[in-house]
Amino acid sequence: MLRPRTDGWLPDTLGRVHMVGIGGSGMSGIARVLAESGHQVTGTDRAASEVTESLEHAGIRVFIGEDSGFVDEADTVISTYAVRDHHPEMVRARQRDITVLHRADALRWICRGRRVMAVGGSHGKTTSTAILATAIETLGEDIQAVNGGVVSAWGVSARAGSSEWCVIEADESDASFLIYHPEIALVTNVAADHLDFYGTEEAVFQAFADFVRSANRAVVCLDDEGARHLLAQVADHPVLTYGEDPSADLLVSDIQAGPVARATVSYRDHTASFELAVPGALNALNAAGVVGVLISAGWSLEQAAAAVSGFQGADRRFQYHGTIGGIRVFDDHAHHPTEVQTALSIAQTLAGDGEVITLFQPHLFTRTQLMSQELADAFSAGSDHTIFLDIFGSREDPIEGVTTQLILDKLASGVSYDYEPDWDRAVALATDRARPGDVVLTMSTGDLYQIVPRLLRSLRSVHGDEG
Repeated sequence: MLRPRTDGWLPDTLGRVHMVGIGGSGMSGIARVLAESGHQVTGTDRAASEVTESLEHAGIRVFIGEDSGFVDEADTVISTYAVRDHHPEMVRARQRDITVLHRADALRWICRGRRVMAVGGSHGKTTSTAILATAIETLGEDIQAVNGGVVSAWGVSARAGSSEWCVIEADESDASFLIYHPEIALVTNVAADHLDFYGTEEAVFQAFADFVRSANRAVVCLDDEGARHLLAQVADHPVLTYGEDPSADLLVSDIQAGPVARATVSYRDHTASFELAVPGALNALNAAGVVGVLISAGWSLEQAAAAVSGFQGADRRFQYHGTIGGIRVFDDHAHHPTEVQTALSIAQTLAGDGEVITLFQPHLFTRTQLMSQELADAFSAGSDHTIFLDIFGSREDPIEGVTTQLILDKLASGVSYDYEPDWDRAVALATDRARPGDVVLTMSTGDLYQIVPRLLRSLRSVHGDEG
């Protein structure tokens, strides 16, 4: 498997760039920034998607499938940990002695010569990165940023800019976030995830501790149990804490969860408030973390609070898709039990007396194997009716005996659910169940977001027009 470089080396130039897996959330943003910066960029992916179509509209040639010949004109090949060594394009690149960079090294190349703000955390980093990038833009900077999801205000996940600041989402899944050495690191929370890579919970916490120490200074959430554990490991490092905890450096209070999130923040002798255009207490807390980063970068509390106000969201982060016959439809990328609980809590707040109907696609065989009980508990407590689909394996091969059934077997007695791997039948089940006032939520970090258009069509055919 491809790993980031640990010696700090980067090529002086990239020349013509070919990207293997260009449709991935992180890879597509890098592709866009490189193309906007004047590089000739091509790429391949295993299937067409909205992302690959968007890249093609931006002038990037995208090939569906894999072929060793695609790399013949490249000077640099960029790939990821998820792409296997025997992939024909990787084999060809090695045969031709083409420079091969891990995605994280390419991101580091993009940020060279700039002051880096890196957003890390087990959950919430995509939203927080989007808040941070758009806030700095509001403050008058021509920001350069690469996010792991589409920034709603931009319609894309990344952009090239002339600012001295470069904002990036720092992916912890393969420990690649350790190579950036940012000026400021934000840690939203820490949980025992990606154990298929790390092996142990202790290794996860050690990686986050190393991430904090790799930065000149850090901003860390004091409300999160895992982050508090992390803080004990980095007590000798410059850290600004934030949260509702009374001992936080940046105190967050008066959080209002929705339908728009609001909060008050206090720092030293100053107090300010902000209001977002998205729901959820977690979004308010994420915005407070961004306020902490902006303060650490030299902006005032008042400037920072004003800059995060009005944030419009990030795609697939409790993204609103419409209301049909009084039924509201949202999509969220939640896949870890903590994220599932958060998304369902927001949905329950919005639904009020209505039901929350969830379509859930588990992500990764290892995560399902290790966290089936926690996932079952989250759905048992937070979803009025759940339609479970098959596991999206992503970078993993199937594990014998690991299926969605592991979650189903652990659901609380009397919980309302269906198991339906067929997407059309799953849509029909959700349509038949939904009533005015309900919230229908698709939930997955896999490809289930692609079901939303047919869900909307089905609801419209039964429940009438928008509204």
